[in-house]
Amino acid sequence: MKLSPDSLPRHLERQLLPVYLVSGDEPLLLTEAADAIRARARALGFSEREVHALDRGTDWDAVRASAGTLSLFAARRIVELRLPTGKPGVTGGRVLASLAESAGADTLILIITGRLDRESQGAEWVRAVDSRGGWVQVWPIAADRMVSWLEARCRELGISSDRGALEMLAERTEGNLLAARGELEKLKLLACERLTAEQVLAAAGDSARFSVGELSDALAARELGRALRVLDGLRAEDAELPLVLWAVVRALRTRWSRELESGLPPARARAIRAFYRRLVERALRADGMAKGRRSGDAWDEIALLACDLAGHAVLPLPPAHAA
Repeated sequence: MKLSPDSLPRHLERQLLPVYLVSGDEPLLLTEAADAIRARARALGFSEREVHALDRGTDWDAVRASAGTLSLFAARRIVELRLPTGKPGVTGGRVLASLAESAGADTLILIITGRLDRESQGAEWVRAVDSRGGWVQVWPIAADRMVSWLEARCRELGISSDRGALEMLAERTEGNLLAARGELEKLKLLACERLTAEQVLAAAGDSARFSVGELSDALAARELGRALRVLDGLRAEDAELPLVLWAVVRALRTRWSRELESGLPPARARAIRAFYRRLVERALRADGMAKGRRSGDAWDEIALLACDLAGHAVLPLPPAHAA
């Protein structure tokens, strides 16, 4: 039975299968899925846990014998097999398949692996688990789902939030779910009942990061001199680029919405939309540079964007994608 981290809690409320495989390369979700299975098993009387770390030198016969030995101290137990590579080899594959097929009411087999490639997914032992038990496949959270994931985490923690704060957290953590959870828990400890972008900035760390909001305000107001001074200070103090880029995007949105809401003639509104799409392209270029996906200096690109926003273009804007 194939399961996802989202469907696993509902599944466990209904039943506990004799064997589970949890695979993936997202540490937080992998750990949480395994924790949920263990917690449900403990609630049902599986009071003993036996852990085997498996590698190339594993004595598979010893693993099989240990898993098949009755416990002297508990009627029910969890046998946990950790296989980081997801490749147990021929002998290991046979043992895992045998354990999956022989797992019974008093022994829960929990196999935890890294991401399984296409070949490994078709292995006999994986098919045996899928047939008799549950296979929880864990995948990284896609960039376009990160804000939704953060919103769900806020609900779990009892924190309300605005979208700007969540977008900023998504930028700061760049898909690192462990870091994102840590930030939310820190904000929870600071007694934030409603999470705002300003609170995220204030909790970000040293005083230099408090100037990110000033950068956003200067860009939105077209105050080029002030924006460049703040930007230079942020760069000198090694501020986090995701925060700086967030400030730039916020300024773009502020200016864009302000101008389009001012009742412009249709032709002028179309020209402004085209102009801001090209500014967004500049911001995306800076983001790519910051993340190593493009050549160039992200700080220099942000400085060029500040000049563009202030009406003092230094270099031509990049062409905009089709709307």
